[in-house]
Amino acid sequence: MLFRDRSEAGKLLAARMDHLKGSHNLLVLGLPRGGVVVAYEVAVALGAPLDVYITRKIGAPYNPELAIGAVAGDGTVVLDHNLISRLQVPEDYLEAETERQKREIQRRLQAYRGRLEEPVVSDKTVVLVDDGVATGATVRAALKALRQQRPARLVLAVPVGPAETIRQLAQEADEVVCLYAPEMFWAVGAFYAEFDQTEDEQVVRLLQDRAALLKGSSRDAGASETPQNSAG
Repeated sequence: MLFRDRSEAGKLLAARMDHLKGSHNLLVLGLPRGGVVVAYEVAVALGAPLDVYITRKIGAPYNPELAIGAVAGDGTVVLDHNLISRLQVPEDYLEAETERQKREIQRRLQAYRGRLEEPVVSDKTVVLVDDGVATGATVRAALKALRQQRPARLVLAVPVGPAETIRQLAQEADEVVCLYAPEMFWAVGAFYAEFDQTEDEQVVRLLQDRAALLKGSSRDAGASETPQNSAG
């Protein structure tokens, strides 16, 4: 299965979640950066607000693309202890890299949200969206951190991911929606015709656009409910 781009993947993903449309207290969270592009389409289709939830991969020494763990915005850290042991990752490297990623999370939060407060997650149906998963480290950290905030329901939605990883993540979420979960997996980008890097500016624009659309819809609904004065 090949997606044209992240926007198409988001629309296809949303079509599989029509049962969530109109759910009370629905919130869509995108994992930056690419996951926010997918999440935007999901939020629009489901009529839900959109925000970011930031987790950062802790990369292996000399191979930063290989995840040996991840850290979430609230400080939750998830480590692959078996992989760390096999690679003999030094403790001081692990501590330094974890702190570096925590600083990057704070930088991105400031860039994306400014002074706006984090959305309330408790008692809401939360849909966590990414553009795909490989090892699942960052998604697992996000799910673990979000679960601690007691959402009413926690849904993971991704266009693609390896079958084994998806099976593991199904134990962390109340529901997993995945369009394609092959047994043989290379990289998330291999399943997209276009997989350009998403910039911070695009993330900010999508968040602002969704907020503006929701505000406009709310204002229009309020106007339609205002009783008209009768003449005479």
